[in-house]
Amino acid sequence: MAIIDQLSKDTTNTNNAFEEFSKSNPLFAVLSPAANQQGQLIQGAMVGSALVKDTAKVFWYLRQPQVQEFFPRNLKFYWEVKPFNDTKGNSYYNLVAIKVNNREGLAALSGEAISDARAEFGDNDSRARVSMTMNGEGSKTWARLTRENIGKQIAVVLDNYVYTYPTVQNEIKGGSSEITGNFSIQEAQDLANILKSGKMPAPARIIQEEVVGPTLGQESINAGLGSFIIAFIVVLIYMVFYYNKAGWAANIALLFNVFFIFGVLASIGLTLTLPGIAGIVLTMGMAVDANVLIYERIREELHAGKGLRLAIQDGFNNAYSAIIDGNVTTFLTGVVLFLFGTGPIKGFATTLNIGIITTLFTAIFISRIIFSWWLDGNKSISFSTKFTDNAFKNLKINFLGQRKYAYIFSITLTIISVVSIATRGFNLGVDFTGGRNFVIQFDEPVTTKAVAEAMNVGFGEKPLVVTFGENKVKITSKYRYEENGNEVDADINQKLYTSLKPLIKKDVSIDEFNATYKIKSDVVGPAIADDITAAAITAIIIALFIIFLYIVIRFRNWQYGLGGVISLAHDAIIVLGFYSVFYSIMPFSLEIDQAFIAAILTVIGYSINDTVIIYDRIRENLNLHKRSSKFDNYNHSLNSTLSRTFSTTFTTLIVLVAIFIFGGDVIRGFIFAMLLGIFFGTYSSLYVATPIAYDTLKKFDKEPELAKK
Repeated sequence: MAIIDQLSKDTTNTNNAFEEFSKSNPLFAVLSPAANQQGQLIQGAMVGSALVKDTAKVFWYLRQPQVQEFFPRNLKFYWEVKPFNDTKGNSYYNLVAIKVNNREGLAALSGEAISDARAEFGDNDSRARVSMTMNGEGSKTWARLTRENIGKQIAVVLDNYVYTYPTVQNEIKGGSSEITGNFSIQEAQDLANILKSGKMPAPARIIQEEVVGPTLGQESINAGLGSFIIAFIVVLIYMVFYYNKAGWAANIALLFNVFFIFGVLASIGLTLTLPGIAGIVLTMGMAVDANVLIYERIREELHAGKGLRLAIQDGFNNAYSAIIDGNVTTFLTGVVLFLFGTGPIKGFATTLNIGIITTLFTAIFISRIIFSWWLDGNKSISFSTKFTDNAFKNLKINFLGQRKYAYIFSITLTIISVVSIATRGFNLGVDFTGGRNFVIQFDEPVTTKAVAEAMNVGFGEKPLVVTFGENKVKITSKYRYEENGNEVDADINQKLYTSLKPLIKKDVSIDEFNATYKIKSDVVGPAIADDITAAAITAIIIALFIIFLYIVIRFRNWQYGLGGVISLAHDAIIVLGFYSVFYSIMPFSLEIDQAFIAAILTVIGYSINDTVIIYDRIRENLNLHKRSSKFDNYNHSLNSTLSRTFSTTFTTLIVLVAIFIFGGDVIRGFIFAMLLGIFFGTYSSLYVATPIAYDTLKKFDKEPELAKK
C-alpha cells in the first residue's frame, strides 16, 4: 500500500518530484495500478493502465528477472485490445493479469470449441450482449471451468490481446452462454466475430510490419514530387528541342497522360507510395516512346517526298504495329509483377500498367486530334529543328559485323557476374532473409563500423550496417526477428536505445530517441521471406516465358524469341552481378529486396520493348527489300531505328537520373538497378538480341544469302 499512498499524495506536482518518484519506482511511473479514489487496490484481473507510448516500457520492466521473481510462474500479462481516453484526451491501455493452468501456456479452452457466436439484445433491457454455443467436448470443459471459477473472471484472448474478461456467475451446462457488459451494438458484433474467428487453428501473426517516422515520410514525399517535376520539365524541353512544333503536340499529350494517370489512381483509391511515384515517373519517360515512333515514321515519309498530310497519315499507320508490340510486351511484364509481386511491387506494377494504357490513348488519339486541327487550319507543322534535322540520317554502322566483339564482351561480363553471384552472393534485404531493419538518423556523421560494434554490445551479434544518406545508417539484424508482440518490441527497442545512445552527442531519453533518431523500422518474418523469394523467381520465369511466347506468335520464328529471351537474361544477370560485386563498395545501398525485383522486371519490360521495335522494322524491311541480303536488312533496320532508340533511351535515362539524384536515399538503390538495366538493355537490343536472331536464322535457313558482307 506504500506505493498507492505515495501515488495518491498531493505532491508539488513538479517535474522534479516526478523524476524523484520515477527513480525510486520506475515501473509505477509508467503503470498506474488499478485503485479506487481512496488509493485502495481494486480486486480483479485488471492490474493497471499505461499511456499508449509507455506500453513497451512497461513490458520491458515486467520481463526483468528481478521483477519476475515477485510473480508466480503461471502468471501472464496482456493488454486489452481497445484503448480508452481520459478527460484530457490521453489514450491508455489496461493491463490484464491471467493465470495459466497448464505447463504449455495454452488456453484452458481454445476457439475450436465454439460452434457459433452472435450479438443479441437482452429480454428485459436494451443492452447488447453476446451469446455463444459450444460443441460437445467444449461444453464439458466449459462446465468444469465455470464450476471451478464462480465469482472469478475468465478472459477471452486472441493474438495476445484481451477482448473481454467477464465474471462467472454460476456453472454453465449445455454449452450455451451469454457474455454481458457495457457493450455497444458494434462492440457486441465485433466480439461475436472474434469468438467465431477463434475457431481457426492458426493464430494471426504479423509477418511483415513497417513503421515510418514523420520525418522520413515527409522527406520521401518531397523527394518524390521534386524528382517528378524536374523529370517532367526536362522531357518537355527535350521534345520541343528535338521535334520542334510537333514536340508541343507530344507535350500536350504528355500533360493529358499525367492527368489521366492521377485521375485513374484517384478513382480506384490507390495509395500512392514512393515506388508508385517512381512507376509514374518512369512511365512518363517511356510515354514519349510512342510519339517518337510516330514522329520518326513521319520524318521518313517526309524525306521520301510525300506531302505533309499524307506523311502524317502514313506515319501513324506504319507506327501502329511497333507501338502495339512494344507496349504489349511491357504490359505483360507489368501483369506478372502485379500477380506475383507483393506490397511496393504491386503499387509499382499498377501505376506502370495504368501509365501504358493512358500513354497509348494520348499518343495515338490526342496527338492525332492535334495534328488534324492544325492541318484543318492550314498550320505549318515541323518535325525537326536545324540541329536535329539530319540527326542519325544515312547512318551505316555495321552492327552485325561487330557482333563477335559484342559476344566476347557480353560473355565476359556474364561469367564475372555468375562467378560473383556463386561465390560472393548478395546483400540480401530482410524481404529475402527475414529480419529487422532500422534507419537511424544521427546528428553528426558516424562510421558503419562504430555502429556495428555498438550494436554488438547490446544485441550480442554484429548486424549489417550500411550508409543510408547524410548522417543516416540502415541496420539489419536477425535478433528475435521470428518473435513478435509488445514484450519483444520493448526488449528490442530498449537494446537499440542502449546500444546507440553513446553515439548520440546529447543526452536523450528513450522517447526522444524513438521520436527523433529512429525514423524507420520494419520486420519481416521468415514465412514472408520465403514467399517473396519464391514469388520473385516465379515472376521472372513466367515473364520470360510469356515474352518468348508472344514474340514467337507475332514474328512466327522461334529464333526471334530466343534472341529476345537471351538478351533479357543477359541484362538481368549483369545487373545482378553488378549488385553482387559492388554492394560493399558503393556509397549507397545495393540491397536485394522487393523493390530491386520490381526494377529487374521493369528492365525486362523496357528491354524487350526496344528489341521488339527493332524486330518489327526487320520484318518490314525483309518484306520490302526481298532482293537484299538478310545481313543488309538487319543492319539497315538497326540504323533506321537508332534515332528512336536514342530519343527513348535518353528521355528515360534523364528521368531516372533525376529520381536518382533528387529522389532520396530510400529509392536510390532501386533506381540504380534500372539505370544499369536501361543501359545494358539498349546495348543488348543492338548487339545481343538481333545478332543472335540473325545467327540462328542463318543456321537453320535453307535459302542461301543473296549477298554477304
